[in-house]
Amino acid sequence: MNGLAGDLIRDSLRGAVDVEVGASGITPLRLPLSARSRFDSEWMAIASAQASGVRLEFQTAATWIELVVHTTGLSLPWMPDEERWSVFAATVDGRPVDDVRVAGGSRLHLGGLDGPRFVAGGSAVARFELGGTGRHERRVVLWLPQREAVEIRDVRADAPLTSAEPRELPRWWHHGSSISHCIEAETPRGVWPVAAAERLQLDVTNLGFAANAHLDPFTARAMRDSAADLFSVKIGINIVGGDSMKRRTFIPAIHGFLDTLREGAPATPILVISPIFCPMHEDTPGPTVTDPRTGKRRGTPTEPDVFMGPPLTLRVVREILRDVVEQRAADDGAIYYLDGLDLFGAGDVDELPDGLHPSPAGYMRMAERFGASPTVASWMSGATTKQAASARDGARSA
Repeated sequence: MNGLAGDLIRDSLRGAVDVEVGASGITPLRLPLSARSRFDSEWMAIASAQASGVRLEFQTAATWIELVVHTTGLSLPWMPDEERWSVFAATVDGRPVDDVRVAGGSRLHLGGLDGPRFVAGGSAVARFELGGTGRHERRVVLWLPQREAVEIRDVRADAPLTSAEPRELPRWWHHGSSISHCIEAETPRGVWPVAAAERLQLDVTNLGFAANAHLDPFTARAMRDSAADLFSVKIGINIVGGDSMKRRTFIPAIHGFLDTLREGAPATPILVISPIFCPMHEDTPGPTVTDPRTGKRRGTPTEPDVFMGPPLTLRVVREILRDVVEQRAADDGAIYYLDGLDLFGAGDVDELPDGLHPSPAGYMRMAERFGASPTVASWMSGATTKQAASARDGARSA
């Protein structure tokens, strides 16, 4: 990669927290590089490198743009052993154009009896046909695949490219689990925080990490230091599914995460979102057991511990989160609670194909309900950027 292309890519990235610069290209990351020394999970490294919500924003008169990329996807034993596509999306002045699908790239196989296996692949070209006459500059946004890590090796077009000026929108940083990462979405713009941000006119950075929403301090510090205008934390399913905390540890951990946000952002609105509906863990605690052949999941009842108390279920987690927010709201007027069942409840089970993750249509349902929520409108009312008022007006008319 030449230096000019590298500078253009770095300057044009949005929704990335950091980048990893290699000899052949730039890989956007959704946590600081410095956090890697704090990871104790290969899954965390993989999830935070997958590009959910990451995009490139250009100002250009180009009628086409090509990204030369090397993607690294993830395979699990129950996934079909067939060629998988990496899906890119684009908009021109907010108008969507056809998604782009490319094959190839590398693949990391996890969960097998013989341990991890890496299969190297080559680069590919994602070509976006943008239309137009080539005479007038437009704002072009290229969304990277949410289910892969993407090394960007080059960018080329039939007209000069410059980094688009950041839009003066409220900056929203969201943290959640796989249900915010949205690997199952059919397109990067089908990630529910992305779709909700488009509806509400917010500039989103999506820290949704599949299997890795465990109130990690490095995630809280990244959010604290972001200078964001809005925070949201959707928490619970990974903690129940992984049986990673009991009531005794969960309550101080959520307080600790929120305290860290408040260290750097004493008045920034925080929205705490409890888990959506998940039949296997509403009243059955974790850990979740996954069949290595089929990928089917089930809860595993565990006995209460005399010191740690009863194990957590989603119903209990919702009660705890509501109580934590109510307690903190007594002296913090900028914290709000949103029940996850208002986004996706028992009546939506038809859009829960694996019993845990919503379908693509289910994710869009969540985005629509988030955008229409009165609680979300109240949370947004505390944003302080220049364009916050116009964004709220847009939310009311959406």
